[in-house]
Amino acid sequence: MSVPDARGDKLASMSKRHDLPGVELVKPARWRPRLHYELLACALAGHELIGIDARELSPDDTLVAREVDGVRWHRCLRCDSWLPVEAPAQPTREHPPAREDIELPSRGKPLRDKVVLRVIAVNRALHFVVLGAIAAIIFVFASHRESLRGSFYKIVADLQTGASDQRPAHSGVLHELDRAFSLQSSTLKLVGTVFLVYAIVEGVEAVGLWYARRWAEYLTFVVTASLLPLEVYELTHKVSVLKMITIAINLAVVAYLLFAKRLFGLRGGAAAEHRERERDVGWAALERSAPETVGAPTDRA
Repeated sequence: MSVPDARGDKLASMSKRHDLPGVELVKPARWRPRLHYELLACALAGHELIGIDARELSPDDTLVAREVDGVRWHRCLRCDSWLPVEAPAQPTREHPPAREDIELPSRGKPLRDKVVLRVIAVNRALHFVVLGAIAAIIFVFASHRESLRGSFYKIVADLQTGASDQRPAHSGVLHELDRAFSLQSSTLKLVGTVFLVYAIVEGVEAVGLWYARRWAEYLTFVVTASLLPLEVYELTHKVSVLKMITIAINLAVVAYLLFAKRLFGLRGGAAAEHRERERDVGWAALERSAPETVGAPTDRA
């Protein structure tokens, strides 16, 4: 948003003052870096501002919007940033909406959980696509196994420059394909069914985690934890970077769901998590982080 030079000079001079909303004179005792999910969400989705389409502001709106020396400042309901916004040329309402008409965005721990759960959901969605594709390939292969057998061994013979009855090597992709051709179609379809069921489970996890459903957290924990012994067993037989990354991700998912999401009643369970949400989201949380409250001596003690 471009501003005239005079307005720009005015904002520049105001930025040196300490009576603007959100300006705090007290320096923190120590600097502790942490990831602000609110800033990340606002960077991707934009700030949540209220009343920018209102003709005028009232004293009751100071929690979300106020006017200082002719400049209107609006507070982001997610990250608490105060932004100067010009009054609308064609306002659509007289005053900002009442509190009961405002849907507050997620912030604090609920926002962090939403971001982390959606990252896990994307991971499960990728599993769904890959496993579903593998299941489809297996079913197609099982249905056309006999017709593909002759072409396969002819290609193998050409690659190995040997006789037509020469078998593939004892390792590698050709060996695995040879093993697949030796299996019965019923066995292949059973393997394909296992992959398909696993893909469906991963898809259900992805949808449930994306919408932050509690049952999806339990399902993801049970499925992921049940596969960890198999992954450890595979790692003891053959170490690879991909296997190490996979088991590290799954361990992190299990630990996060168990401790941060308080599954199975751990650390107070769902009731404690609900109290945390009530603390971080709502008008009471916004009032605690208002400029007047943050600057109060009682909060700095």
